[in-house]
Amino acid sequence: MSNVIDGRAVAEKVYVDLRGEIATLKSKEITPGLAVVLVGDDPASRAYVRSKDKMSRELGLYSVKLELPAATTQNELLARVEELNRNPHIHGILVQSPPPKHIDEAAIVRALDPRKDVDGFHPLNVAKLALGDPSAVVPCTPLGVQRMLIESKIDIAGAHVVILGRSMIVGKPLALLLMQKTKGGDATVTVVHSRSRNLEAITRSADILIAAIGRAGFVKAEHVREGAVVIDVGINRVDDPANERGYRLIGDVAFDEVAAKAAAITPVPGGVGPMTIAMLMANTVKAARQSL
Repeated sequence: MSNVIDGRAVAEKVYVDLRGEIATLKSKEITPGLAVVLVGDDPASRAYVRSKDKMSRELGLYSVKLELPAATTQNELLARVEELNRNPHIHGILVQSPPPKHIDEAAIVRALDPRKDVDGFHPLNVAKLALGDPSAVVPCTPLGVQRMLIESKIDIAGAHVVILGRSMIVGKPLALLLMQKTKGGDATVTVVHSRSRNLEAITRSADILIAAIGRAGFVKAEHVREGAVVIDVGINRVDDPANERGYRLIGDVAFDEVAAKAAAITPVPGGVGPMTIAMLMANTVKAARQSL
């Protein structure tokens, strides 16, 4: 039977550490501040924003939640971002993705003060991550995956890590993070994607297999070698008439059949998801600390 990695439990460990850091910062008269900006009324995005705002307040952060109408223009949004850039009480800014189609998301990211870019997507933070600069703000989900592996005492150094997916949200920054010469790094990393040949042979060679492709149940038992560690980053809604909401959430991994082979595996929900929010809080505290 595989060991199921409880993301909620690991997130609680993160929050214990953060509460100590937040208390230290407050003793220096700095309260870490996080602003989350939502444009439009997408239900999933609204739920994410609520959970981030709730956790900010529980940790004692200064929390600002801006909910803007879907008709907000690009220039109006840029103006709000600039206000937050100038606000000394705000150390972290997150513009919830995806915005409405008329918004140029890349331009919004570039407009952020990189020191306040707690999502870690600003080109300066991407470059710092590639260079191994410890002041880089690292994207939350990759950082959460790394923390889960460390807390689960899974040896990353020298391991062959295969990442399914090459997005700038997960795949690329996670590859850079796990290759670094540091604790939680020194891995040999292979990134596979929709054009990769012999995909099953590559994924079966992984000591640690990380799925981040957004395809429900894509990773089957034949993709995984016996005793591998499997991290499921995917969150997919599938119809389920038996569920009162009419749907359920599943990952990119066919959990039951893969769990029978894996030494450790993350569930969906309850795996990587809670860690993403925990690392957003950690990035906000880091940004406040670096502002000193």
